[in-house]
Amino acid sequence: MDDSRNNMDLINEIPAIVEQQKSFFLSQKTKPISFRIEMLKRLKSVVKKHESAVLEALFTDLHKSEFEAFSTELGIFYEEISLYIRKLKKWAAPEKVGTPLMFFPSKSMIINEPFGVTLIIAPWNYPFQLLMCPLIAAIAAGNTAVLKSSPYTPSVAKIMERIIDEAFQKEYIAIFGGKRDVNTLLLEQRWDMIFFTGSPLLGHTVMQAAVPNLTPVVLELGGKSPCIVDEDANLKLAARRIAWGKFLNAGQTCIAPDYMY
Repeated sequence: MDDSRNNMDLINEIPAIVEQQKSFFLSQKTKPISFRIEMLKRLKSVVKKHESAVLEALFTDLHKSEFEAFSTELGIFYEEISLYIRKLKKWAAPEKVGTPLMFFPSKSMIINEPFGVTLIIAPWNYPFQLLMCPLIAAIAAGNTAVLKSSPYTPSVAKIMERIIDEAFQKEYIAIFGGKRDVNTLLLEQRWDMIFFTGSPLLGHTVMQAAVPNLTPVVLELGGKSPCIVDEDANLKLAARRIAWGKFLNAGQTCIAPDYMY
């Protein structure tokens, strides 16, 4: 999204898109498994088409080498979306469960239902993977989604906007850029599910925004990550793996080792 867009535009546009997505969800178009798989295949195809541009954007914003960009961003995306396409029919099928005697002769089953209109907010350290992978889950579960890219990786945000706009209509999947003021505008809307990756400080803000409507929230936050080396460990191998985990992505990984026992 162009940074030149002012808040008055967004104040009108964001609620309008949320309402459009609510109507689209209520139309039941996202419910069929065949539709969900088709949308996942479309997303995968459009990402593949723009793969080189994604890699270039990750280098421009974060100086990620092609190997690291693919292994920590695009490769994870491809593996996950392929798994969902392959397994979705099985995962979404009703699950038979036992029936209490008092309800004999009825049968019981668990049927999974989508939440509805979802919001996904991505961080800057894995700007592609941590927006697109939650989107895979949202699509597979039969939801609509509004995406918020990180303002600190503008080149990645621009190519993701191009991908999303090419693959989907805004009434189904929409994406916004901008800074924290846009986050504030988005969090003022009523959502059926929020997925946020970022700092504990912003996590508190997201949780507070969800409280009035009891909105389900997934928070993926950074923290302290101890690394335990047992006495029978192969020290050379352990040291190599610990160093790899610590220096991957310049150490900017939520579960990068912080201290050792």
